[in-house]
Amino acid sequence: MGEDDMRIAAIAALLAAMGLATSAGAAAELKGKDAYGNWQSDAPGTLRLIRPEDLPRPGATPSTANVSRVVPRPDNVTPKVPEGFKIALFADGLSGPRILRTAPNGDIFVAETRANRIRVLRPNEDGTRPASSEIFAEHLNRPFGIAFYPNGGDPQWIYVANTGSVVRFPYHAGDLKAAKPPEIVVAELPHGYGHSTRDLVFTKDGKRMLVSVGSGSNVAQGMGQPPNGLEAWASAQPLGAVWGDETDRAAVLAFDPDGKNKTLYATGIRNCVGLTIQPETGTPWCSTNERDGLGDDLVPDYVTRVKQGGFYGWPWFYIGDHWDPRHQGARVDLKDKITVPDVLLQAHSASLGLTFYEASQFPSDYHGDAFAAEHGSWNRSKRTGYKVVRIRLKDGVPTGEYEDFVTGFVINDREVWGRPVGVTVARDGSLLVSEDGNGTIWRVSH
Repeated sequence: MGEDDMRIAAIAALLAAMGLATSAGAAAELKGKDAYGNWQSDAPGTLRLIRPEDLPRPGATPSTANVSRVVPRPDNVTPKVPEGFKIALFADGLSGPRILRTAPNGDIFVAETRANRIRVLRPNEDGTRPASSEIFAEHLNRPFGIAFYPNGGDPQWIYVANTGSVVRFPYHAGDLKAAKPPEIVVAELPHGYGHSTRDLVFTKDGKRMLVSVGSGSNVAQGMGQPPNGLEAWASAQPLGAVWGDETDRAAVLAFDPDGKNKTLYATGIRNCVGLTIQPETGTPWCSTNERDGLGDDLVPDYVTRVKQGGFYGWPWFYIGDHWDPRHQGARVDLKDKITVPDVLLQAHSASLGLTFYEASQFPSDYHGDAFAAEHGSWNRSKRTGYKVVRIRLKDGVPTGEYEDFVTGFVINDREVWGRPVGVTVARDGSLLVSEDGNGTIWRVSH
């Protein structure tokens, strides 16, 4: 028996001892505190449910700096997937691949953020490897989000969210290189410090462009007082809007497709890294990084539907009306006006890319569910994240549960070889996953 087999057997024995063993092929269901884990107990098929009432008190454990060291992928090591699925290397040699988007014609657009460029990969006939790899556009500014417009099968533009702006390129199906320089759509997004990723999507009707902007700080301790006082600010601004250096941050912004008529779509979302539209309902969703410094199991990251006009708590509250102790007693006026996120993920998982599965290659019960990439923790004593999870839905509504789907990116307590970022569904129904540690993209098929 190899080391991996011994570890899996030990996990199975532990689950059995906890009364959580299941029949062959069924998911182990972990709830409440039992749903908290770490890289050693992660396994494809493990189902987790964390509820607001399961949260520990702030400071129940010390806050820990536990930064991982990225090392080359060991020979013959591949990620792990559930029974019945296969995973194989799709592309390598990339420069920090982050967000992935599938064009209507099947091309895969990749944000190579650190290299300031967008790459396009054209899959071969069987979808297993790129037949071609071209630089679509370069000399950008930390590009992340990519969107095709208008919605549907014949987009005319590709929009790209730089860290401080939104630009677009004319596009015709099959273009491998931008035909013209970028046109500026939004000239100025908050930038220069703090969270730098900006994702973007278009509403289902194509009338609004949504752009996510993360906070500039962990918990806005240096924000000061609003102009003209709190009462005047609260009466004039959208619910939960922040001010000063955090203006228009920790939010989803909305614009017309030409970049005009900016509004705050939703507030209090500390860092909505992955932004997508649920195809069935047209509802926007966010994959969110929450705050640090309150212990191993606070504050949960989350994946949630985004309600227009909704306030999700940051910086004063978290997961409903739990006060952040660093803002204890502040903004009492907001305490009963907070939207609770739909799916709580283990704290410090660093949830990034998000996509819905609407294809037919996977079993039918996957249809309509979502996948989120967990980049991995640095603020937790026992490493967590470093995986792709499946977000469970029933009749289009999240159940609150999530399931480990792709694991195996961690080598030991100090070293990892992969940090998942982007997820997209390829034209053939396979799932592609980028990781920016070793610059690879992986293909999950069934």
